[in-house]
This record gives sequence, C-alpha cells and structure tokens, in this order.
Amino acid sequence: MTSPADETSTSPLAPYDAILLMSFGGPEGPDDVMPFLRNVTAGRGIPDERLAAVAEHYHSFGGKSPINDQNRALLGALRSELDRRGISAPLLWGNRNFDPFVTETLREAHDAGMRRVVTIVTSAYSSYSSCRQYREDLAAAALTLADEGRMIEIDKVRPYFNHPGFSHVNSRQVTEAVRALGERPDAEVRLVFVTHSISEGMDATSGPGDGEGNAYRRQHLELAAAITEEVNATLSRRLEHELVYCSRSGPTTQPWLEPDINDTLRALAADGVKTVVVAPIGFISDHMEVRFDLDTEAAQNAAAAGLEMVRVPTVGTDPEFVSGLVDLALERAAQARGGAAVAGPTWPGNEAFPSVCRPGCCPNLKAAKPALCGSD
Repeated sequence: MTSPADETSTSPLAPYDAILLMSFGGPEGPDDVMPFLRNVTAGRGIPDERLAAVAEHYHSFGGKSPINDQNRALLGALRSELDRRGISAPLLWGNRNFDPFVTETLREAHDAGMRRVVTIVTSAYSSYSSCRQYREDLAAAALTLADEGRMIEIDKVRPYFNHPGFSHVNSRQVTEAVRALGERPDAEVRLVFVTHSISEGMDATSGPGDGEGNAYRRQHLELAAAITEEVNATLSRRLEHELVYCSRSGPTTQPWLEPDINDTLRALAADGVKTVVVAPIGFISDHMEVRFDLDTEAAQNAAAAGLEMVRVPTVGTDPEFVSGLVDLALERAAQARGGAAVAGPTWPGNEAFPSVCRPGCCPNLKAAKPALCGSD
C-alpha cells in the first residue's frame, strides 16, 4: 500500500502531500458572531460593547459571514483545476479565527499520513495582518502539534498581488466594467481601487526588513496604476484613478492609511465626477468588508452624493485566478525540490516577492512571535 508521501513523490506537487487553503474565517450563524469577534480581537482588550457594534454588520446578513461559503466554492474550483491537470493531492482548509481552525485541520492531515503541505493564504499582499500573522498562526499550530508528537512541515506560496492569475483578472474585470459604461466623458468617470486599511506603522514596516518598507501601500499603488494604464490603452480612454481604503479599525488616536472611500466619494462628487468604478483589488472574494463596507455603506454614500457606483467583482473563483493559484503551488514545489531560482511570471513589474520571507519581514509591532515560512 502506498502512503501519501509515496504518491506525492511522482506528482508535480512533490515534495508536498497536500495544499492548505488558509483563510480568516467567519461566523456561520448568529450564535457564532460574538465568539468569532472575540477570537479576532483576543488580547486587545476590546470590550463586548464595542464588539456588539461590529456584530450588527454580521447580523444584517443573518449572522453569517459570506467568507466560508466563498472558501468552499474556491476549494471546489481548485479541486476541479487540480483534477484537470491530473494532480490528486488532497486540498485542506483551515482558518485563523473560526471553524475549521488551522490547528485541527493540520492535526487531521498528520493523522492521515501527510507530513508536508504548501499553504495558499487568501490575501495577496505583504503586511503583518495579510501575511506574517498567518505565518504566526501556522507556527503556533505546528508547535502545538509537535508537543503532541505530530511533526508536520509547512511552506507557503509567495505574495501574489502581481502574479498574472490575480492581477490580469482584476485588470480584465475593471476593463469590462468601464467598457459597459459606453461613451461617458472621461472627466465624469473615476476608477476607485479599494483595499483594507491598516495602521500607518504596520504599512511602514511591511515588506522585507532590509527593504524600504511601505510594501503594502506600494503593491496596491503599483497594481492600481498598471490596471488604469491597461484600461486606458485597451479602450482608448484617459481615465484617472484613486487608491482608497475601507474597514478602518483600532483606536482613533492611531493613524491608519487614508483616504477612506466614503470621504473620497463625497470629494469626487464635488469635483464633478458622475460615475465611480469601484474595484476591490485588496480582496479576493466578496466577504464582509466588501458586502457591507462597499456594497452597503459606500453604495449608500455614493447615492447620497449623486454618484453612480459600479462595483467591479472580486476575483472569486474566476478560472484564470484559480489556475494561477495552482501555478503558484507548483512554483513553490519546484523551489522546494531545489530550484531556488524558480520564479513564475509577474505583472506588473518583473520582481516576484520571495516565497520564504526575509528576516524582519512585516514584523509584529506588539510582541515578537515565532512565524513559519520565513528565514527569521
């Protein structure tokens, strides 16, 4: 009888036994909302009264976050793409903040005979909250399992904001949204690219510790500019664009990345813009930050300002995106087999961020914690 390792040795995914999809997690029903929010904010001393205000966002959608169903859909699409390529490796799913928790997922994987997995996180960019925090949770899971006598090795794919499977899909979808507008004057249309705000301190230290910092903001700016250039070249337009932020949290005394999308919408309306094409390039699926912060709150503010708001889809389960994720896993597998210089395509730019994070990359500014998939 063959083991998972034996089967994997002949697979293009070798030396990995499985692919782990790791996500943020979210409540599945009203009774899950407060426990979920307590998990997310653990150690930050946020009272339940403040969490209750955030809980109302979830309760307005029946107490269920859309993210888990979106992850299930992505897992199904990944399974189909792997099967199409003849890759039989198992797909795993583990969350940081709610069931299925990543520790339990990896425990079950180990008990099924898996010893090395490659991880795809549901975030494309570099920062503490979008990369290293996932790596910290992987380290905590691995340490817990090691204490139980379960040893498992975990790697991850590189930040993929400029992998064509992600960036080309975003560019295509923005182009299609603008094309559907017809011949409206360029001065009356604005491209508005949106991502999750983070603290200025977190942004300043994002990226490799020996680099220039601000990788989170720079990555978004680079992609937004490239997409705008592509839209204008394809459609013979001269549209301008903005990078804005949503979902700010934390104390009001702490500076976070701005401008907020709602402030920008009001300012654009005052400047004579009539239509905003809102592209949530900071997200891979329509989870709560998209469904509430954009589709509900921003849409209401746009309407109040007299703006037509066209919301571009997230990449979701677009076949090109799904295929790109599989390519990223295979790229990482080739590196793990000894091809350290192996790097797949990039757009924009010609530099792929490393799969193994460099020393000091995206540090935890509050407390030093072990993190896997890095060289520190």
